[in-house]
Amino acid sequence: MKIVVFEENGSAARKIQGIEKYGPDLVVEIITITSPADEFVDEPDVHIPADFRADLVLDYLIHPDLSHYLIHLCSEKGIPVVASGKQAETALTPFTCCGLGRHPKLGSYGERFGVPEYRVQLEGNRIVGLEVIRGAPCGATWDILQQVIGIEVDEALSLLPREIQYHCTADPSGFDPVTGKSPVHYAGHVHRAALEKAIDQARGS
Repeated sequence: MKIVVFEENGSAARKIQGIEKYGPDLVVEIITITSPADEFVDEPDVHIPADFRADLVLDYLIHPDLSHYLIHLCSEKGIPVVASGKQAETALTPFTCCGLGRHPKLGSYGERFGVPEYRVQLEGNRIVGLEVIRGAPCGATWDILQQVIGIEVDEALSLLPREIQYHCTADPSGFDPVTGKSPVHYAGHVHRAALEKAIDQARGS
């Protein structure tokens, strides 16, 4: 599966590192754009090439005019787009990258990245094994594993979301007016929920 990542001035650096490390079967092409100085971009096609090919596009562009044009272009080309934290009718727009649900158009990327899923091994009330089935493209889901393995369940449910928030690359100022949560808080919440579900499954609940 070929993924094309559009970014501005390194805006997707952590995501790219995570995808390449934890999604080794994916082919990643990176198109980096120098952020335009203008508040309004009247000719976004000057900045964004139209001749790319991809099975999936990840939109990490910052300038709204560039992002809007990219999503429109992908719609014309029939390429699905994930544009986390944005609003667009023709793209998948989860609140955060780790809020992306499963979708048939996402292929192997969607099998590996999105709303986190864990598999837990317990000995009594202690977590002795923790495997990531699906996680955040920034890699945080995997990066905190060793801090959770070996501790008791209650401590893990407190520690894991806090560590995820430390590792999260989302903008903490981007509050959702409906939930009152920032993307960083949301990331901690969905990871805790995933761990709770995996613990229940390990206990046979």
